[in-house]
Amino acid sequence: MNKKKTTEMRRFRLVRTEDETGVSGTGVIAEGVEFANGRCAMTWLSQFGAVTVFDNMKVIEETHGHQGKTKVEFYD
Repeated sequence: MNKKKTTEMRRFRLVRTEDETGVSGTGVIAEGVEFANGRCAMTWLSQFGAVTVFDNMKVIEETHGHQGKTKVEFYD
């Protein structure tokens, strides 16, 4: 993850190399935006799609990173 502080929102995606649960698959599995205040909104691209708001990017990484099997990639 890029730790650079930003004053504008940035788009990101989650890229998973290994799917431990068999639910979300591999490759690009979610898309989202990190807002200028640090909060994030993310949606899953699978058939079980949902939109979730997180307090910050660290929460996403800790919750969905699966010990390095899923990475955050910024588009912007």
